[in-house]
Amino acid sequence: MTSDPEILPLFDEASIADRVAEMAREIAADRPERLLVVAVLKGSFMFAADLVRALHRAGLELEMEFIHLSSYGAGTESREIRVLRDVESDVAGRDVILVDDILESGRTLTFARDRLTQRGARSVRVAALLDKPSRRKSAISAEYVGFECPDRFVVGYGMDMGHKWRQLPFIGHVVQETAADADA
Repeated sequence: MTSDPEILPLFDEASIADRVAEMAREIAADRPERLLVVAVLKGSFMFAADLVRALHRAGLELEMEFIHLSSYGAGTESREIRVLRDVESDVAGRDVILVDDILESGRTLTFARDRLTQRGARSVRVAALLDKPSRRKSAISAEYVGFECPDRFVVGYGMDMGHKWRQLPFIGHVVQETAADADA
């Protein structure tokens, strides 16, 4: 029987709350018009909820939507993105903030950004809680970033590993057991 891996904190609850509030002030300073916040499911749900409340406290009026995307394919490099749930609101002429938990390869966010742009959004900006530039495969960057993330597997604050640990109020990295540890 295998035990759960160890999870070491990277960003604590207070640091996350402070940074989300600051991100909301950054977004408000850009004075978006007819703001539509689109959360990329599933991992961004906690971040998106905290961000829209912080945007409200920063004086912005907004509407909220969701998009659920799935990438699949035979190999790790060749992935196709499938829309499981699409944005239902008309985005034409609106400023859109695309909210995701982590900007890693960039493929999913590039797909979502291009989809909303093609539908006539006035602008589509990305708010990513974590940015992991060492893994980038697409030419995309986030206009609003919470934290730069080291090249580690992270969980908590909505992010999971095998559907576990989304509920953690902090972001931690999973300590992977090595083959030498398993033999001990």
